[in-house]
Formats: sequence, C-alpha cells, structure tokens
Amino acid sequence: MGGICDGRVVIVTGAGRGLGREHALEFARQGAKVVVNDLGAEIDGTGGSEGPAHEVAEEIRKIGSEAAVNGDDVADWEGGARLVQTALDNFGRLDVVVNNAGFLRDRMFVNAAEDEWDAVIRVHLKGHFCTTRHACKHWRDQAKAGEKVDARIINTSSGAGLQGSIAQATYSAAKGGIASLTLVQAAELRRYGITSNAIAPSARTRMTQGAFSEMMAKPEDGFDAMSPANVSPFVAWLGSADSGDVTGRVFEVQGGQINVSDGWRTGPGVDKGARWDPAEIGVAVRKLLEEAPEPQKVYGT
Repeated sequence: MGGICDGRVVIVTGAGRGLGREHALEFARQGAKVVVNDLGAEIDGTGGSEGPAHEVAEEIRKIGSEAAVNGDDVADWEGGARLVQTALDNFGRLDVVVNNAGFLRDRMFVNAAEDEWDAVIRVHLKGHFCTTRHACKHWRDQAKAGEKVDARIINTSSGAGLQGSIAQATYSAAKGGIASLTLVQAAELRRYGITSNAIAPSARTRMTQGAFSEMMAKPEDGFDAMSPANVSPFVAWLGSADSGDVTGRVFEVQGGQINVSDGWRTGPGVDKGARWDPAEIGVAVRKLLEEAPEPQKVYGT
C-alpha cells in the first residue's frame, strides 16, 4: 500500500469504536501498520470485550495493511509498557502514538462523586501518560544511540477541555490537562525528534450522542459533518513525516473545518510598581477586563 504514512507503525488507543476506529482505518489506508488497542468497555468504562479491537484489526487486513491487537488498560503503567512492546514485537518499530481512549461519567459538579472523578481523570489524563511515557523512553534511547527518530505523539483534548462544559467538570479538567501536557511534551521532546500535538475533535460517537443528540444527528442527505471519519485524515497527517515541523499545537477539527486553538495567552496588564492595597484592586481589574476580549462561552451555557 502507498500513502502519506507508508511503512510507519502506529498505536491507536481506544481503537475499537468511534474516533479511534476511524483513526486506525485511515492510518491503514495511508500505508501504516496499526496496533489496535481497546478494552471493549461500555461508555462509562465498565465491562469489556475483545470483539471490537479484533473486528477493526480484521478490517485493516482487508484493506491490505497489517494489524496487531492489544487489550491492555492504557492507564496501567505496566499495561502501557506492554502496549509499546506489542508494536515492537509485531512490527519491529514504533513511530506514532495516538492517545484516544476514554469514557464519561457526566455529572453536575455539586453531584460529582469521588470514584467518578478518579475514574475519569485516570483513563483520560493518566491514560495519556502511561503508554506515551514508555514510547518516549524507547524513542529517546534510539536518539541517544545515534538513530534518526521521527516520532509523533497525538493527544486527544476536547472543546470541553478548552472552554469547559456544563455537567462535565471532571472530563473538562482532564481534557484541559491533556492540552497542557501536550505543550510540555513538545517543549521537552523536540530535541529527540519527537513532536506532540493535540486535537479537540467534534464528531458523532457514543460519548457525544447522548449529550448533544440534536447537534450530532446524521443528516438525511448531503455532507455528514459529524461523522467521526472526517477527523481522521487530519490525525493521519499529524502522524506522517510531513508534519515534522508542527509541534506544541492544539487543533479543533470538525467536519471539513480545521482551527488552530489560540489557548491561554498573557493579556492586558498593569504594574503599580509597588504593593497593592486590596481596596485598589477592583478598579484596576475592571479596567483590565474592559480591555480584554470576552472569553468563549462554556458549552451548555
């Protein structure tokens, strides 16, 4: 097969359904060999089945590419190591890690439970850490041994992580953390030939259909803007050799639209040159807010 990822080896986590499935298939169409990771869990993270990952792997083989299946928990330290080793054992190399796996436990903040908080933070934030950390050690060791490294980390944030989303405090916190993690990875790892970028996709998946059913509905005809397949070409490009000059960025991707997210920037300021009296601060802050752009609205408001 030929394509922009010809010969590259890619791990896609949460690749049994939704966005992850489409990412895995698009990488295969672009010539990559794919490690399909999935627990086969329900939308809330419970249960599990090997079926979805094996089904995607079989689809990849029908396309004419190669696939291996891994069922490890991405938020488990040893599981992340095994996932990286799956790529090395089956294909002899690793070039790209796409961190996509996750689930939801939506709740208004005042009703959020500790176990729900821990579970969502674990799968999203720690899940972005474990596999990638082991992959980066492998890549750094290669670079230090004098080998050429052209590796990619592709993280999955969310509009909820960038702007916040009602009833998704935990998910928003995790996805915001992933955006910040991406910036640090990019700054630290570029010297080894590793780039790190994040996407904030909007697409129809099990995680979005319930919360945004009207927005995510499939049209009767015309372009299906919310199909998850629309996001994957961009992810495949980020995983290709052509994207090597792009790192430390967060992209919002929906339908046929791509936006660069501007993120937090230092805005208008004032320096008194001395210690402030608390009674003076209100006037100063309100003047700064008049000069600053209005923040984007939280989703659901």
